Amino acid sequence: MPKEKKLKEKEPDEKETKENTEGPKQMIQAELIKERVVTENSNLARDLHNQGRYGKIMANGKVQLSLVEGLYLLEKNKMIVTEGRRKQLNAETFIKKSLKFEPNLWVRYCVYKDIRNRGYIIKTALKFGADFRVYDRGVKPGEDHAKWIVYPVHEASTITWYEFAAKNRVAHSTKKRLLIGIVDDEDDVTYYEIRWVRP
Repeated sequence: MPKEKKLKEKEPDEKETKENTEGPKQMIQAELIKERVVTENSNLARDLHNQGRYGKIMANGKVQLSLVEGLYLLEKNKMIVTEGRRKQLNAETFIKKSLKFEPNLWVRYCVYKDIRNRGYIIKTALKFGADFRVYDRGVKPGEDHAKWIVYPVHEASTITWYEFAAKNRVAHSTKKRLLIGIVDDEDDVTYYEIRWVRP
């Protein structure tokens, strides 16, 4: 008669136990206010800023995000965005409302999302005269300067040599490398790094 094999019950690992005791995932509450997204005053929102450098912490403890940051976090299910009388927005409605304030939102978002998904910290760069500034992997704003400034463009759009030279001049004067992020009709992004060379 064959020996009976006793099946050992699988003990839950630490991750499974933690998930079962935590309950539903907490979501950051935020509100769309014209051309920005403002979170609630919570540790959860400030932790998100401190860990991923999203937005900036305001004096009242809330975190102010750009539209592209808000859309990214909404799509990643990190927060719930409402407008006005607590009407919750999905990504599609968020985009429609945001296009009124930022007509180039989708092209900018494609570049923002691609760079974030590659593990870089990307922030707005209006004071540099660019769309975004990008920090090298492992570097956080405040620890060192951004390595690149980025201009997102759609593949069908045109740019004059004067505009191109102006963008290059801005990058050179801020001691950053210039990246042009070209978004195609499938929302894929191709990057070109442009450097100033003296003959």
